[in-house]
Amino acid sequence: MARKHFSLSTLFLVLLAVGSFFATYNLLTLAVHYKAVNSLGLLNDPIVEMHDNMKRARGTKALFHVALTTIDTPYSKWQSRIMYYWYKRTKDKAGSNMGKFTRILHSGEPDNLMDEIPTFVVDPLPSGLDRGYIVLNRPWAFVQWLERATIEEEYILMAEPDHIFVNPLPNLARGEFPAGFPFSYIEPADNEKIIRKYFPKENGPVTNVDPVGNSPVIIRKDLLKKIAPSWMNVSLRMKDDPETDKSFGWVLEMYAYAVASALHGVRHILRKDFMLQPPVDLETDKRFIIHYTYGCSYNMKGEPTYERIAEWRFNKRLHLRGPPPRNLPLPPPGVPESVVTLVKMVNEATANIPNWDTTE
Repeated sequence: MARKHFSLSTLFLVLLAVGSFFATYNLLTLAVHYKAVNSLGLLNDPIVEMHDNMKRARGTKALFHVALTTIDTPYSKWQSRIMYYWYKRTKDKAGSNMGKFTRILHSGEPDNLMDEIPTFVVDPLPSGLDRGYIVLNRPWAFVQWLERATIEEEYILMAEPDHIFVNPLPNLARGEFPAGFPFSYIEPADNEKIIRKYFPKENGPVTNVDPVGNSPVIIRKDLLKKIAPSWMNVSLRMKDDPETDKSFGWVLEMYAYAVASALHGVRHILRKDFMLQPPVDLETDKRFIIHYTYGCSYNMKGEPTYERIAEWRFNKRLHLRGPPPRNLPLPPPGVPESVVTLVKMVNEATANIPNWDTTE
């Protein structure tokens, strides 16, 4: 099995190297132009962390293309439909810099949402290469889309199916500085031993690896074209390394994006207001995206409780085989505003999306 996996990986990288639309990077000899942005320092702010000279700069008003990577499972489909509904509802509101929308479908074949959501079909990784870690297909999907699609906007927002636009989203990026959300569980400095396998000391301090994943990130298109091949290769190398795979687990591909960006000298403006994650975050005011990755479980007094004994709950993972029903019951009094808003927005979307119960 090891020999088969090795041959698949080798063949895939060789095909990428000679492909007409992509030349893969050899990370062992990658010559990175390291920008001296670390000397600028970072200022801490209750909402935003950004480089010192960026504090005085205005954000760009350029439109960004919303790019959603996904597969064709019922679980991904219903989330994508809700996400696209709120994109349409928010796109033209004051303060929004949203441009066009593309669902990048990395299942290799068209599905039944092609007419409902603008979709670009790309190939998955060769069979077995992702070893069951489906998000390993994400960087490869972006490599294909960026090379083959016509993208009018100068900037791109990398998004996920479980994102809901709760407020109009401006372009938070500033020139060569992408904007990203700082994840508390992406800790490059605390994992320096592992990070150094992919980000050698000659590339600078490990603090140059930002605590971000690829999503949500608003980034200039030309920068993403440079980063995406490295992001893919770092992901594959991390997955092939048992120590890295065990340590990073389900966030491995997020670390790979952070490392690949740093290899190209790209630093992110860290926007804490970019996204909120109920029920950890309590309010939606002055935030832009709801990320409903965590389960929300309460008793009828509005007190948080364990899901198995919850009297009220909302958890996307309860709907792996099909969409949640329309008109979900609202949370009991006392539940945080963020959770109430999430359920109301899901209900509005499902009430207005035709053929909501369609799963195939």
